[in-house]
Amino acid sequence: MSVTKDAVSTVLDKAFDGERIDDAEALTLLQSRDLVAVGRAANEIRNRKADPERITFIVDRNLNYTNICYTDCDFCAFYRRPGDTREGYLLPKAVIFKKIEETLALGGTGLLMQGGHHPDLGIDYYEDLFRSIKARYTIHLHALSPPEIQHIARRSKLTLWETISRLRDAGLDSIPGGGGEILVDRVRDVIAPKKTKSSEWLNVMRHAHRLGISTTATMMYGHVETLEERVEHMRRIREVQDETGGFRAFFSWTFQDDGNRLGERVPPETRPTSFDYLLTQAVSRIYLDNVPHIGSSWVTQGKKIGQVALQFGADDLGSVMIEENVVSAAGTTHRTTAAELVHLIKSVGKIPVQRDTLYREVAVWN
Repeated sequence: MSVTKDAVSTVLDKAFDGERIDDAEALTLLQSRDLVAVGRAANEIRNRKADPERITFIVDRNLNYTNICYTDCDFCAFYRRPGDTREGYLLPKAVIFKKIEETLALGGTGLLMQGGHHPDLGIDYYEDLFRSIKARYTIHLHALSPPEIQHIARRSKLTLWETISRLRDAGLDSIPGGGGEILVDRVRDVIAPKKTKSSEWLNVMRHAHRLGISTTATMMYGHVETLEERVEHMRRIREVQDETGGFRAFFSWTFQDDGNRLGERVPPETRPTSFDYLLTQAVSRIYLDNVPHIGSSWVTQGKKIGQVALQFGADDLGSVMIEENVVSAAGTTHRTTAAELVHLIKSVGKIPVQRDTLYREVAVWN
């Protein structure tokens, strides 16, 4: 469908005036392909929500404590089925502790810890692990994901409220937005039929927010969803944020197709380009008017596009990613350091600020 420049201008003028755009208007922007105008508007709105002179990033580690998982998601090249004794693993505590010590030695402040739906791990395992980490180290535990938490609740025959309360009391500080993919059940039935339904994912986040735990939200797109379904995903995030205010940031990235079954179902000519990535991120900044931060995904896009994304609504460059296993299993292996992120930020004329998981300032590179 062709969208006129006048239609785009009308939507952007509304957003500039501080009015909330609706689903149809967000769809107009996505369909317009008018990257320059939409990007400029997203950047202006980003500058109103965060310090225009600063770009933040975090030094943390993405630690995958297990790759054993029974959900068989078509887009995942990382997991191994239960019973896989050749490549399946569950990290011993000693290895986890060593990885935390390495993270702290590199100036890290957080541990992003996620794994699979391991059939043998109930609430007791996580309580013991989190307590033992917190007894030894001062580090922010940004751990699990809504599907993992739902799995733990079912495995332990507990309510979500009980499960999240107990995890919080054991040391869980915040919850990442993993497993969001596209929050539309038609899409989830295709790409991850055994995994959390949309309403269940959102319900975990509602409970977490009401228990004082902040979270992030994500979107993994560019596979079998429509543009309308991308907007529907963002609408559900915005609605929960209106209710609870607990999402502190939104990160989106494109489907990575190497080494997974879903790649066969996504024709190369339909896969998102860097243009699509920048446009989608810009629309997310305009549409998600109640989410404080938008992160750029250099891990999937590469550092140059990650840097360009800082002019398209993002105020954060995400994580140094001392370790990352899931995206790299799907064939994308970008790596960086704090010094390199500082250089990328300075070269677009901004001040680099290292933050912690809750977006509090750790260090400033003037």
